[in-house]
Amino acid sequence: MIANAKKILLRGVDEVIGDLDSKLKEGRPLRIKAGFDPTAPDLHLGHTVLLRKLRQFQDLGHKVFFLIGDFTAMIGDPSGRNETRPPLTREAVLVNAQTYKDQVFKILDPLKTEVVFNSSWLEPLGAAGILKLASYRTVARMLERDDFKERFKNNIEITITEFLYPLLQGYDSVALNADVEIGGSDQRFNLLMGRKLQEIENQPPQVVVMLPLIEGLDGVRKMSKSYGNAIGILENPDNIFGKIMSIPDSLIWRYMILLTSISEDEIEEMKNSAINPRDAKARLAAEIVSMLHDRSAAENASIRFDSIFKRKEKPEEISEIIPLQGEDLPSLLLRAKTVSSKSEARRLIEQGGVRVENDSGWTKITATYSFKRGDVLKVGKKGQFLRIG
Repeated sequence: MIANAKKILLRGVDEVIGDLDSKLKEGRPLRIKAGFDPTAPDLHLGHTVLLRKLRQFQDLGHKVFFLIGDFTAMIGDPSGRNETRPPLTREAVLVNAQTYKDQVFKILDPLKTEVVFNSSWLEPLGAAGILKLASYRTVARMLERDDFKERFKNNIEITITEFLYPLLQGYDSVALNADVEIGGSDQRFNLLMGRKLQEIENQPPQVVVMLPLIEGLDGVRKMSKSYGNAIGILENPDNIFGKIMSIPDSLIWRYMILLTSISEDEIEEMKNSAINPRDAKARLAAEIVSMLHDRSAAENASIRFDSIFKRKEKPEEISEIIPLQGEDLPSLLLRAKTVSSKSEARRLIEQGGVRVENDSGWTKITATYSFKRGDVLKVGKKGQFLRIG
């Protein structure tokens, strides 16, 4: 039982710090925490990596605290930043926070989720409480953090509030008495701060589960709305399907592991079967659309994508050729210079490489095909087109 749970929970995980085995063996619903700062109104697929992991914990009987960092969002998480984030107004944070609540239940089970706001315990701390928190860490320890160290070395300003951010996030774990915190791999310093503060407050330290940041549509930078390479949770099925079909082949298996429930054995089989990348992406796209909408929406998006894709295969200007009296298909293809010989034409036809467009899309034709005025033929893999005149 524990082994099976661990296999599910560790899928796609970068690193675990703490004794997850011991927590699971306690035989009680664990308190699982993940924090999201509402710095932008929309969530994207990168966020669903964490949301899916939370859902896996829920499905195994544990309780999830979906923490909206309405207090910390006004500071801005400095993780991975080479400059100070511009502060957000309280009003903007609250608007974004509401949209988060509307979106996360596309993934999470609402009956096993408690939505909490960290302002409810951070505001009552007051100046005295925050000063006490600040006394727990030294400037030297804070400068061990990679992004702070880099900015300090390059003489780039670091505000005092940015130093406070990891402490405030860490205190969230104390306030919730978290057993497990889930976060991105870029959050390592902040997540470990939670363990440290729990120890100071005489709580058992939380287990930290870190997940990778997924690359966006460009296949290079992490998925982010600001980079223009994101797929939004609220986008319509056609947009999601089409964007997944556009990802670099190098992302297919990574996305399957992190964003779908396709078994790892089946993913491995697909990898070893030399599946056409386009077919693998279509499967991936269908799974993601089903997750964010439903199976019917995925099927319809697939049909529409194929229809649009096939129409785009045909250029606007197509050479026209009029068949000669008694001319057969191989002879016409040779005269149109789409093949170098009749034998090549016959071989191409036998292999299904000559197709005609009809209501069903592109259909393979044989050498006995009867010419029909207005028909469009597609010849070969490169797609040379002819219109019958």
